[in-house]
Amino acid sequence: MDNIWDGIKAAVYLLVTFDRDLMEITLRSLQVTLSAVAISSFVALPFGAWLAIRRFRLRRAAIAVLNALMGLPPVVVGLVVYLLLSRSGPFGVLDLLFTPAAMIIAQVIIITPLIASIAHQAIRELWAEYHDLLISMNTTSGQRIRTLIWDGRRALITAALAGFGRAIGEVGAIMIVGGNIDHATRVLTTAIALETGKGDFALALGLGFVLIFLSLLVNFATHALGRTERGKFW
Repeated sequence: MDNIWDGIKAAVYLLVTFDRDLMEITLRSLQVTLSAVAISSFVALPFGAWLAIRRFRLRRAAIAVLNALMGLPPVVVGLVVYLLLSRSGPFGVLDLLFTPAAMIIAQVIIITPLIASIAHQAIRELWAEYHDLLISMNTTSGQRIRTLIWDGRRALITAALAGFGRAIGEVGAIMIVGGNIDHATRVLTTAIALETGKGDFALALGLGFVLIFLSLLVNFATHALGRTERGKFW
């Protein structure tokens, strides 16, 4: 018990003094995750909106596949990205393996289906309200998608936050493609696993506190946006 308490006190000291290693790992985690969320949102939000307003033969199958991809095992994603980026893989010439770029690619693959699925559900409800108006105005598909994304932006921000929450806590895929290299690809989750194994509970707990804070911040933001969205419609 004394060792745990000493570890907690040491972790708080690292946080209060802005320990260099802790700050470096935290900033790298934010850099990788925010980049992945931005890229995923750029792809997933328009795709989710398009899927909500378009009618085609395999639409139900496409939605089912999208929902299934939300549960894609991260370690499988990491393995696939590793094989693609390895020297013997088709993209090995880019020399991206064990770099933050490889970690971003893995996170993009993991969270894009999640953001697209949430966006599709949100836009589908909004499309039911806007359908007659946008059809009567003879708008193009692009105009409809832009309008729905803009008017549903609060719900879509929630989708992006959900993607952020999923990505910031990911360890399996980014451990495989990033390699957990000190001062290069070490992020919060991989550093916690490493420092725990080494017995450095102070740094591990400090990183854990940061990760918990970020998770709580995302949850509070999602809850606040949800209440704002309900107030808008009710």
